[in-house]
Parts: sequence; C-alpha cells; structure tokens
Amino acid sequence: MRRVDSAARGLLPVNSLTTEDPARPADSLDPLEVVKRYHQETKHHFFRSARSLGYMDWANQPDPFRRFEGAPLISLPLLKPDDAPRSPLYEDLYRPGAIASAPVTVRTLSRFLEYALAITAWKQAGEVRWALRANPSSGNLHPTEGYLLIDAVPGLSPFPGLYHYAAREHALELRAELPGERFISLAREFPPQAFFAGFTSVNWRETWKYGERAFRYCQHDVGHAIGAARIAARTLGWRMLLLDGLADDTVAALLGVDRPGDFEGKEREHPDCIAVIWPADRASGVPTGTSISLPLSLAPDSVRDLTRDVWHGKANRLSRDDPVPWDIIDQVEAASWKSNTEPKAVELHHDRPSVETPVDPSAHAPGITPGQPGAGQVIRQRRSLLACDGKTSISAGSFFTMLARVMPRIHLDLCRRPMPWDVLPWEPAVHLALFVHRVDGLVPGLYLLVRDPATAGSLRRAMHQQFAWTSPPGCPEDLPLYLLEEGDARQLAAQVSCQQAIAGDSAFSLGMIAEFESSLRRYGPWFYRRLFWETGVIGQVLYLEAEAAGVRATGIGCFFDDPVHQVFGFNDATFQSLYHFTTGGHVEDPRLTTLPPYGLDH
Repeated sequence: MRRVDSAARGLLPVNSLTTEDPARPADSLDPLEVVKRYHQETKHHFFRSARSLGYMDWANQPDPFRRFEGAPLISLPLLKPDDAPRSPLYEDLYRPGAIASAPVTVRTLSRFLEYALAITAWKQAGEVRWALRANPSSGNLHPTEGYLLIDAVPGLSPFPGLYHYAAREHALELRAELPGERFISLAREFPPQAFFAGFTSVNWRETWKYGERAFRYCQHDVGHAIGAARIAARTLGWRMLLLDGLADDTVAALLGVDRPGDFEGKEREHPDCIAVIWPADRASGVPTGTSISLPLSLAPDSVRDLTRDVWHGKANRLSRDDPVPWDIIDQVEAASWKSNTEPKAVELHHDRPSVETPVDPSAHAPGITPGQPGAGQVIRQRRSLLACDGKTSISAGSFFTMLARVMPRIHLDLCRRPMPWDVLPWEPAVHLALFVHRVDGLVPGLYLLVRDPATAGSLRRAMHQQFAWTSPPGCPEDLPLYLLEEGDARQLAAQVSCQQAIAGDSAFSLGMIAEFESSLRRYGPWFYRRLFWETGVIGQVLYLEAEAAGVRATGIGCFFDDPVHQVFGFNDATFQSLYHFTTGGHVEDPRLTTLPPYGLDH
C-alpha cells in the first residue's frame, strides 16, 4: 500500500477556485460569485495569510458580554448539579426515549441556558481573567448572542416576551413585551409549550483579531451554539428544530436586531437563525412511535401581526473605538443574506419512551450509575485543548463511537435522524478527512468518513486515484469509514494546520470537507453559512465525545486551505475544507487558575 509522504505531496499554494477579476467591483457580481470570491480570498497559504489588522489592538478589544442598558434584568436561579432538574447520564443523550420531558419552567429554562450558553468557568493568569462558556468560540471571543421568544412563564414574566440572554449574569433581559394572543398565533403550528431560540453574531468580535477570515469563524461559532443548544434541550427531554425556511429579514425583525435606534453608535448584530424548542412527549397528543409534521418557517400573518409596542433597552458599546471596516465582510454578508421565506415542512419521529427507563428525570442523576458521567458534568468540564502530550492514544472503540456520533442517521436505510442531527433540516453536506496518529488497533494514516454514503462516489472520483478505500479492521459495518493511505501523518497534519503542533501531537486530527459548489448552486449563496453551521455542530459533538472519553479536543480555524486539498486530491471547487479539529491527551498549563462560574463550586 502506498504510504503517506508529505515531501512527495509537493505542497505548494494553489488557487482551487476560479473567481472573477478581483479588481471587478463586488456590486457588479451576482451573489454566488461574491461568496466564492470571499472564500477564495480569505484562504491561508504557506506564503500569504488571509488579511488581518496585523497586530493586536488590545485597547480596542471588544467586550465579550452584550447588555441592553435599560432593559429589565430577570435573574435565573443558579442551580447546583444535584438540584432539580438533574442531569441524565451522558450516554442517555443518544438513547431514544431515555429521557422524560420536563415542563418549561423558569428552572428548566435556567438549566437549558446553563448547558447551552452559560459561563462554565473563569480562568486567571496573573491579573488577567476571562470566562469559558458551554458554547466554544474561536479565540474565546464569543461573537454569538442568544435570544428567547417565549410565552408567559411563572417566575419569569406574566406575559410573552423577547429576551436576550446575559451570560455574565446568567439572566434574561426583557427586550420586548408581546401580546399574549399574538404569541399563541405565532406558535400555533407547533406542539404545546413550544418556544423559540435565536442566534445573532457580533462580527466585530472576531474581525478585531482575525480580519477578513472572521466571517467564517462567526458562522461555525453559530453552529457550535446550535449544537450546544440542541444537546442542552436533549438533557431535558426537549426537541429542537432549526426554522431554516425563514428569511433573514424575518429573523432580524423577530429578534429586534433590525432596530437602528437600539444600536445607534454601537456594534450591530447579524441575524443568523431561529429554532423552535418543545417538550418531546407533549406533541399534541400524537402517539409515540409515530411522526409529526412541522413547518420550517412561521405563518406570514402571525409574523406580520406580531407587533411589539413596548421595547426595552439600548445595546451597550463593546469597543472604545469604531470597528475596523472590512469591505469584503460587508460584501459576503449581503451576498449570503437569505431573502426568501420557504413554506417547507419536515416529518419528525416522535420518540417512544424506553420501557426500562424510569419516568423520573432525576433518576439518572450523576453518581447513581458509578463510572458513567452525567451529561451536565461533561458539558461543564468541556475545555479547548491548548497543548497535546504527543503520546496519549485512544482505543479503536472510542474512535468508532466518536465518529458514529457525528453520523446523521441511525442506520443507512432509515430517515429518522439521531440527536443532535434532527436539528438540521438539510441533507448532510460535510465529510471528515482524518489524520490518524494514535488509535489503538488502527494503522496511522489518512482516512475518510463519508457522512452521506450517497456522496461516496463523487468523493472517490475527486480524490487521489491511488487511495485504497478499505474498511479498517473492527470498523462497524454501518460506519462508512475508509483507510485511504497508511503512514506517519503527524508532520503533515501539523504542516497544513498552520504549523500547529496540536494537529500532529494528538490522537487524531481532521478537516471538515464540504460539498461546496453543488450546495451553493442547489440552495443558493445563503447556504454558505449553513455549511459552516454544520461543521460547528460536528465540532460540538466531538468536543463532548472527547471529554466523555477522557481526552480533550479543540477546533482549529487556522489551516492552509489549498494545501489541505492537495493532500487529499481535491483540485477544484467541488469540495472545500471549512474547519479543522483535533483530539488528544491534554497538557495543563500550571500558570492558569480555574475559578467556578457565578460563585458556584461544581
């Protein structure tokens, strides 16, 4: 079998996308061309990085915590791990019907937001202190803001409202009061107790450090937030579905980020998405084991009639000086804007409760089953890998389990998707190109996980023809993992990941390969953002899987795009690498002190 040889690859910077003349004005190009040009021009190459400011303007670093000054702040209860609602076992997240649905209360909302978006720890080095959150972020800059659009909840508010989540305080800021009958109209096509979660991006938080490539990072951070929220909902027995048929103008209006007066002189928020969340076993009396049909958008009349006469608060200023403008980001924002609402619906399977699982949601609290961690424990302890020890390996069984968890179907012949893949209503479009270094029982080398088996043929035709495409020993029959080429790929992995040692010192690292050209042409240029969202959900699953397996992981946003493509044989826009990731044994930094969040010792 041919062996990996980085020297033989002849890794040189190439342009894999054909774009228009860069001198041609962006407003003369159609949106698809603008998106493709942005992607091409923001690639890192061996001898040229994507453009950024070139230095760290620390005095102008954005505040990672948005507040709306003047908005009523409702503190959420600070729950300890043993407080109700208690966490299920981590493994129960992936057992259909294993977790009974909790009602929507102020306590369950607190737990949901704790697991989805809250601070999980403070880190301190000398005089400098910073927060870590349940949803990871590129450079810990946290561009993603979270919102709830929800009916009256005792202990929160006597009327429906739009709320912004204040992570530093673990509280909800009331942005707008909603007429009760109009919220009922908005949610009329969804199960009882349904509410809506929305995400926006403060792009400046990322462009401050990363320049023109930051739009990419903001979008896969949205994906991490979607994944974190879906997993948090699952701990309470709730379902979650992205309302992907909504136009971005509607998202902006529903979340209040289209109000110029509330953001005058302040850093704006880009509307990303809205999802509906509901208790899974309260689906309008639908028998368990059957399917329900849910829309991917909101009824136009209910959106139009959702007037909010009472608004509260003005956005705070995040940086001392105005954001540094990046025209290329303004252009890709406009080009990837979703301007149409699509009246689509999906069929969702209604879980049948497991007969062996107690209905008491606290019965599987951490400690009840020795040796098995609770989901809350895994979520709270998630950290980004800062350095690998270069020696820790993982078992083949753990490796196969991690990869199985990122597969969007339980079995290849079933349409029902496992959690968290039931949150994304499109067909999977991202595959994993793996550099395997230390997996017991597997030879080191290059591997590929095909997340949609229907794409295997086009992937094989696009990649190096000498690749073996053999199933590794012990691999489950329904896991489409292929050994492409064996050999020591540690140096190669680090080299294409901006020379970062963690990619080669890990147990394995990977690039997330998107079906790029076909996806943009099939759906439209707005789907560019969705490709990154899918990579973020994959990354969130892998983060928690690593923690559950006793190792650690981190996303890698810096990689040399086209050299990665050369390694695997991609030579045009058909497939593009969007996000990298690595998993291995972590090395603690003794200079750092860890402090509990919100004064709670977890």
